[in-house]
Amino acid sequence: MKSIWSVNTQLPHREPLTGTVHCEAAVIGGGMAGILCAYELEKAGIRTIVLEADRIASGQTKNTTAKITLQHGPIYHRLIESVGLQAAMQYVHANKRAIAEYKRMVYDENIDCDFQILPSYLYTKRKISVLNAEYKAAKQLSIDCEMTRKTQLPFEIKAALRFADQAQFDPLRFIKAVSGGLKIYEKTPVQSIEQNRLITKAGTVYADQIFVCTHFPFINFPGLYFAKMHQQRSYVVAIKTDTPLDGMYYGIDTGALSFRGYQDYILLGGGSHRTGESDENAFRMLREEAGRLYGQKPRFYWAAQDCMSLDGVPYIGQYAKKWKNIYVATGFNKWGMTSAMAAALLLADMAQGKNTDAAAAFDPARINAPSAKAFFAEAGHSVKGLTAYYLKNPDGVLSNIPKGWGGIIDDNGHKTGVYKDKTGKIYAVIPKCPHLGCQLSFNHAEKTWDCPCHGSRFDYQGRLIDNPAQENLKRL
Repeated sequence: MKSIWSVNTQLPHREPLTGTVHCEAAVIGGGMAGILCAYELEKAGIRTIVLEADRIASGQTKNTTAKITLQHGPIYHRLIESVGLQAAMQYVHANKRAIAEYKRMVYDENIDCDFQILPSYLYTKRKISVLNAEYKAAKQLSIDCEMTRKTQLPFEIKAALRFADQAQFDPLRFIKAVSGGLKIYEKTPVQSIEQNRLITKAGTVYADQIFVCTHFPFINFPGLYFAKMHQQRSYVVAIKTDTPLDGMYYGIDTGALSFRGYQDYILLGGGSHRTGESDENAFRMLREEAGRLYGQKPRFYWAAQDCMSLDGVPYIGQYAKKWKNIYVATGFNKWGMTSAMAAALLLADMAQGKNTDAAAAFDPARINAPSAKAFFAEAGHSVKGLTAYYLKNPDGVLSNIPKGWGGIIDDNGHKTGVYKDKTGKIYAVIPKCPHLGCQLSFNHAEKTWDCPCHGSRFDYQGRLIDNPAQENLKRL
């Protein structure tokens, strides 16, 4: 499965790091957040390099739906209630600034990436009270918005909240243009950070400042990001259309779909669930919805993974109080494109010693009522996953696993994760996440082993796909 962006755009290869390199700033991670962070640092005159474990934009950036918007679901009435009006205003300001910087870059640097200024809609078939509360909150926060029932959706709705002047684009064409002038080392996973030194297998980097933009931070202590986030999967299909959409649409009802256009396609998204906790085939559901709503079969299928913070606000700032020169950007809560730019701008300010009002709202060390409550819920998920490997019974025996399916079996008293391909060939692994030891579950839609605790993912042969794990599964 490849996203529509991956099929249409190929990025040039970069050489891996060898030897020793000195720089003023090192960015770990070559996704949108890392590339934009390096771009903004270089623009500020700070000599910067990027270290990417695989290929740039090979993780979540290539799988985004690529909406540049400050409409992040029905978030603002909850933010005002939970963190206060001032922090909510800082969140809005950071996202408005991010949208403005995207516009500046695209127009000033003449970047050809299908960039379009369009409205963004929240819609509902039944939760009008939620939209009314969100409309009131958005007005309090000086967001240009209006309530409407006029949309291009292929079904009736009760109401929609329209945010004006948002945007969408092709993320890989954009990142190809922006990364061209940056010093990037691919196939260079960072193994550890020791003060101002980054250790890789083939070389060492000395940097005055370090920026961890790896989607999910790979260092557990200090920071404790594994206890402050979980990850979610969501799914997308692209279908041909003769009628381009006039905006981006996001449903707030349970099981609702999202819509956006791209050239002569409609991108239909949905099926979101916590990584490692669903047996449903979301692609089948989206395929059926595409047929029902548009009479079309999807041409492209792909899925994204998002880090979800405790209170719905990203963690952007100092990695940990004891690490003065190390910064982090993570927990983008399904709005990675806007949050990546917001993080890049905020971190570039911090690198230059500039005071910024938004720093407090995104402070990774913040503690508030919603995050404290959610912290214990996350701890419960982790305990459940950790104990499952030792206490939960296997799914059965090998003969119970049908072809094209996977599961955990009892193999002479030992738990074994198996996938049986369509020819009957068996692929066996130890179904225990090397990150912190949680029991994995098999994702039938994508043929992967997924961790329900912190979201690490592996293909059916045990090869690492998504962090925070840093190594493959043990194969049997």
